[in-house]
Amino acid sequence: MASAPSLKIANPSSPAASATSRDRLHLLVTIPSTVASPTSPPRRSASLAVAFAAASASAASINGGGVPKINGHPRINGFEPAAGLRVAFQGAPGAYSEFAAKTALPGCDTLPCRAFADAISAVERGLADRAILPVESTMEGAALRNYDLLLRHDLRVVQEISLFVNYCLLAMPGVSPAEVRRVISHPVALAHCGRALAQLGLHRCEPVEDTAGAVEMLRSNRLLDTAAIASPRAALLYGLDVLAHGVQDESWNVTRFLLLAAPTSLAAAGAAVHPKQTPLKTSMVVAHRGGSMVVLLKVLSAFSRRNINLTKLEVINSSSKEDMAPVFILDVKAKGTLRAFPHVLYVDFEGSTEDPKAMEAIDEISQTAELVRILGCYAADPNVYDLH
Repeated sequence: MASAPSLKIANPSSPAASATSRDRLHLLVTIPSTVASPTSPPRRSASLAVAFAAASASAASINGGGVPKINGHPRINGFEPAAGLRVAFQGAPGAYSEFAAKTALPGCDTLPCRAFADAISAVERGLADRAILPVESTMEGAALRNYDLLLRHDLRVVQEISLFVNYCLLAMPGVSPAEVRRVISHPVALAHCGRALAQLGLHRCEPVEDTAGAVEMLRSNRLLDTAAIASPRAALLYGLDVLAHGVQDESWNVTRFLLLAAPTSLAAAGAAVHPKQTPLKTSMVVAHRGGSMVVLLKVLSAFSRRNINLTKLEVINSSSKEDMAPVFILDVKAKGTLRAFPHVLYVDFEGSTEDPKAMEAIDEISQTAELVRILGCYAADPNVYDLH
C-alpha cells in the first residue's frame, strides 16, 4: 500500500520547488482490466506486466545521470534544436504536454488543440509538423487510450520522452490555503491527488478539460475561493501562487509521451536518420482474430529466440458482444482501410526495423497474425525529465 504523500505547504511568494529525484526508472505498470473510451463502449484488456523502462545495468535518472540531458543542452537523441518546428498538443498553454514538447524539441513552436484528435488532425492538414500524445503513466498504466487514436491514422512515432509530473496546488495571488473551498483540474490530475487533497481538507473537486485550462479559468475569472492542480511552470506562466508542492498521491509520477509525424515529412525533416551509436526502439501493433494465445506465444518466441528485448507488451482482448468495442486499425498497406480486430498486441522492442534479426522476427509473426503494422522506429530515450 502506498504511503501518504509528503506535502510541502509553500509560501505564496516562494518559487516552485523542484521535483524529487530518483536514482532510476525501472517500473512495472499494470494495465486496468477495463478501459473506457469517450466515444466507444468499454472493452476488456488483459494485461501483462509492462516494462515501462527496460531493466538494464545503466541507470535512468531525472535529467540524465551520465547521459546527455535536454535541459541546458542543445541536443536530444542526436537532433539539433527544433527552432521553427510546430508541435500540436492537447490543452491550453502551460499544459504538461506543451512542456514535454518544448523539452523534447527545444525551440519549437507549440499549437494548442482542444482534443487529442485535433492535434493529430493538425499534422495531417499540414498545420503542425508534430503532434505529441501522452500514452502511458506510472499511475494510470496505459489507461490513456491514445494508442487507439494513433492506430486510426497514418502517422509515425518519431520520438519519445518521459516527463516527471509534479502536481502543485495553485491559487490567485494573496489567497491563503484556508480560503480555498474547491479545486479544479483535469479528471486524471484530480484522481492522482485525491488523498493529498483530503489531507488538506479539500473535498470539493470539479473536473475541467486540462490542467492548464484550469489555471486559465482560475486567472481569467479571478476565482478567490478556488485552487487549481497544475505544474509549477504553469504557476510562473500565469502569475499564480503555489499553495502546496507535490500533491500527487504517489511521489514517483511519470508520463511517457510520443511525438508523431506524417510519413511524407520524415525524409525531409531527417527524423528517420540517427547517429550510428544511438540506441533505437521500434513500436508495432499485431492484430488477429481467433485465439489470442497463439499469436502471443508467437511474438514472444520470435523475439526471444533472436535475443531481442521487449520494452512493452500489452494485450487487448475484445469481443463481438455489444458492450465491448473492437480495436480499429488503419491498414496502410490496403489503401487506408479501417479494419476492426478483437485481439491486438502493442509491442515495443529494442532495435531497428532495418536490423536483419528484427526483420526475421517481424516476418515470422506476420505469417501467423492477420495484420502487423510498424508504428515507428525512433531513438530510445531512457531518461526522465522534470520541468526545470
